[in-house]
Amino acid sequence: MQVVLLRVGIDKGSGGIYGPIFQDDSFEFICIPDKRNIDERTYGTIIGKYGKPLIDYFPESSRHKMENQPVHVDPEFTTFTYGDLVPLKSRLGQLEPGDLIAFYCGLKGWNCETEAALYLVGYFEVQRAVKAIDYSRQDLRPMFGDNFHVHHERVYNAQREKLVLVKGTDNSRLLKKARLISEVGHDKRWRRIHVLSKEMRERFGDFDGRVCIQRCPPRWVSPKYVEQAAQFIRSLE
Repeated sequence: MQVVLLRVGIDKGSGGIYGPIFQDDSFEFICIPDKRNIDERTYGTIIGKYGKPLIDYFPESSRHKMENQPVHVDPEFTTFTYGDLVPLKSRLGQLEPGDLIAFYCGLKGWNCETEAALYLVGYFEVQRAVKAIDYSRQDLRPMFGDNFHVHHERVYNAQREKLVLVKGTDNSRLLKKARLISEVGHDKRWRRIHVLSKEMRERFGDFDGRVCIQRCPPRWVSPKYVEQAAQFIRSLE
C-alpha cells in the first residue's frame, strides 16, 4: 500500500488568497484559477457548500477582477477524479487500488483569528490510476469525464503525453473539518516556511528529512508509516 500527500487548492501564489477556514474548523475548498480561461465555471458562478458564491471569499478589491475568472476544478470531489502532469508526479500513475492520496491546502481564518497554515482537506482511496497517453479521450470519458483535463478536449489533446489521471472510490471524501498538519519553520536563509508539524511527523514520518510542505513535490509516506498514516487519514471527519 502507498500513501501520498499532495498540495492542491488556491493560495497566495495561485489565485491570490488562502481558502477560508471557520471557527469550528469547517472550511471551503477553493480550486486554483484556470490559466487557459476555458472552463465555464467561474468564482462568481460556483456556489460553495455554505451557500455563498466563491467570489465572496475574495477581498473586495479583487472581486471585480476575479468574479468572471474561470476555475480549474481539480481535484473534484463529486466523482472523485484528479489529473496532473509528469515528471514530478509521474509516480502517481503507478498508484494501485486501495492506495491513498491525502490532499492538503492553505487555509486562513474567515471572521476568526486563525493564522494561515496548511490543512488536510480530503482524500481519495484509489480505484484506478492511468497515464492518458495509453488511452483515447473517448476511452477515458466514462470514468474521468468530469475531470478538468478530460472535460476540455483542447486541454486533453495538449497534455495527453504527460497527463496522469486518478479515480477515487466511493470511500473517498472531502472532509467536513480541516485538520492542521503544519507549523512554522525556517529555510536555510531563515525565512518562515510551512513544515510538517511534529505531531504529524509521528503519523506520516519526516519524508527523509524533507519536512517542508509549503511548495513541494508529492510527499510519499515511507513503508514504516504507511499503515498508521492510512488509519489516521480514514479516521478524519
